[in-house]
Amino acid sequence: MTIIPFPSQGAKKTTLILPVAQQPFCRIRFDHPDSSARAIPPAGALKWLEENLQQEAAITGVEISGPGDPLAEIAAPLETLEGIHRKYPELNLSLTTLGLQGEEYAKPLAAAGVTGVTLLVDAVSRDVADKLYAWIRPGKKTVPLSQAIPMLLEEQFRAAKAFKEAGCTVTIRSTVYPGINDDHIEEIARIMASCGAEKMQLVPYAWPADQEEQMLTPPDLELMQRVRDGAEKYLQTAIFAAKENRLGLACPSLLGTCKSTTAALKPSKKRPNIAVASLSGMEVDLHLGQAYHVLIYGPREDGLTCLLGTRPVPAPGSGSSRWTELAATLDDCFAILAASAGQNPRQILTEHGITVLITEGEIEGTVDQLFDGGKKKSKMR
Repeated sequence: MTIIPFPSQGAKKTTLILPVAQQPFCRIRFDHPDSSARAIPPAGALKWLEENLQQEAAITGVEISGPGDPLAEIAAPLETLEGIHRKYPELNLSLTTLGLQGEEYAKPLAAAGVTGVTLLVDAVSRDVADKLYAWIRPGKKTVPLSQAIPMLLEEQFRAAKAFKEAGCTVTIRSTVYPGINDDHIEEIARIMASCGAEKMQLVPYAWPADQEEQMLTPPDLELMQRVRDGAEKYLQTAIFAAKENRLGLACPSLLGTCKSTTAALKPSKKRPNIAVASLSGMEVDLHLGQAYHVLIYGPREDGLTCLLGTRPVPAPGSGSSRWTELAATLDDCFAILAASAGQNPRQILTEHGITVLITEGEIEGTVDQLFDGGKKKSKMR
């Protein structure tokens, strides 16, 4: 059995995920919505890629994935792909999609350099799909499920065939929802293999750790292996082990090291606070280039270090001025924590008195360490 762990946030990767699609096509009943996820514009995505390549990051491919669906509003994803393919033709380009409108866009996307497509298929029958989807929105308006589900299933079949005919490798990604579609995965593999799919990825259902009550019990390894054995009859299949099902939202934290040591970093009267790039609010888990706001930690009136609030980060696409503006916003901070950061922002922020620390771990432990209030709980470099 093949089990592939999702890359941890902060880990070096060879495929850079660019979340440039904002509009979703659907919502699954059992998935927790993440309203904080925001797409980055094409200019910002290209700049992000450029910054990482300038650091000699070992990027061999780029995937357009999340936080919405690339085919729901094709303009931004297509502009991003065309820009990358024009400037970096050696990179492998791929995208992850539900598949609606896939037949229509298969050829334009292939022309833009896309060679691989991952289709999110959790059902191939109306009965199972009806249990899974809370809503489906093929266009601007939500369509009644009685109409939308047959439309979705048919378009997914057509999308697989169209992308295959356009020369793309088609991979099926199915989330295993125990008691809902676990006995249905083999049928998904059989049907999608007949449509031209070559591979399958199985993702165990997971509920975000910060939510108290989960709607389903996550599948255990025994169930995942049984499901995988059935799918393997038709497609090359791998199981992805993940704590949370947040595909397409994981930040690509690549290269980025800080020469400064934490011992030399101390809060001062002028700069008593520290900024943190975080998606979860619990861990340092964001590439600085993807952050749209940062958390501010510092001492309150009684001297106790705590979360003081949040501050916005200028939108991508403005080049170096983005980091100059951020430095002005953080003029009371002596450092900023991020899972990774490009050379340009590190240099500019450092010039303005703000050290960028690349770190992995809990915010609380890291902040305590910097304020000499606790034991070391994270790895800094």
